[in-house]
Amino acid sequence: MKIVAVNKKHQAKVNRAICWLIKHNEANDMRDIADNNDDEKMHEKYDRICQKTFDKYESYTSELPKREVAQIENSILY
Repeated sequence: MKIVAVNKKHQAKVNRAICWLIKHNEANDMRDIADNNDDEKMHEKYDRICQKTFDKYESYTSELPKREVAQIENSILY
C-alpha cells in the first residue's frame, strides 16, 4: 500500500515509516500465532522484533509533521 504525503518533500520518510509499520504488523501476527500455540520461545523472539520495528516506526514518524503522521495512522495499516 502506498500513502501519498501531503508535502512531497516528506514522501521518503513516509515510505520508510510505512515500511517499518508493515514489518511491525507482520511480526505482531507471528507473535499472536506463537502466543496461541503456547510457544514461549517464539513469542519472546517476535516480541523483541515487534519492539524493534515499532521503535524504528516511531523514529521516522518523530521526524514528520503531525498531519503526515495522522494520515498514516488513519490508514488501514495502523
